[in-house]
Amino acid sequence: MLGVLGGMGPMATVDFMAKVVRNTAAACDQDHIPMVVCSAANIPDRNAALRGEGADPLPAMRDTLRRLEAAGATYIAIPCNTAHLWHCALQYETPILILHIVDAVTFELTSRQGDRVGVLGTTSTIEGRLYQERLSQKGLSCRAPDAAAQEEVMRGIRLVKAGQLAEATEILRAQAEALVAAGCGEVVMACTEIPVALAAVKGELRTKLVDATEALARACVRVCKAEAPVSTSALAA
Repeated sequence: MLGVLGGMGPMATVDFMAKVVRNTAAACDQDHIPMVVCSAANIPDRNAALRGEGADPLPAMRDTLRRLEAAGATYIAIPCNTAHLWHCALQYETPILILHIVDAVTFELTSRQGDRVGVLGTTSTIEGRLYQERLSQKGLSCRAPDAAAQEEVMRGIRLVKAGQLAEATEILRAQAEALVAAGCGEVVMACTEIPVALAAVKGELRTKLVDATEALARACVRVCKAEAPVSTSALAA
């Protein structure tokens, strides 16, 4: 059973669950993956914590992890990119495999063209080098927005959380287009709010966008549909 450590934010959690369903080959209800979800919207703001301006979210994430364990989860997904800066600390707490969103994205990128990848995410995700380090191991270089553009990205993300999608879409589309114009073959939507805002984008830009939420959903389907359980040690190997 897939456990979803969600609520960061709630709309992104719902989006992730829908993508798990859409990516599952199923002819009836029973073919789908059982999920238990804790949309823990009370988890403190990850970005504020990393700036030293808010409470540490790890205790609340740990409590949510315990709830998922008690509910019978056999794999866990966290549909929040920034929260993966605590991935190692959370994985240390449990024998249950917590799938890593950047590993899921890397799997998708290996079949694409080009070696420069744009990354649209929170300031904490960018400054924490969540994507840069893992993608560099695959020979991929990352480009993020400059400081002024990054402020716009954060404004767009906050608008999604506030339910103001139309304005968020315009801001985030412009930032994605800027990264493509700067030579990025693909642009990773590396905050789970961004695919919510850019869901209706069509045309050439759509072909350049890599949805981290979708990548994580597909990784969850692959693991949950595997005949044999996957352990954390097997993943590391």
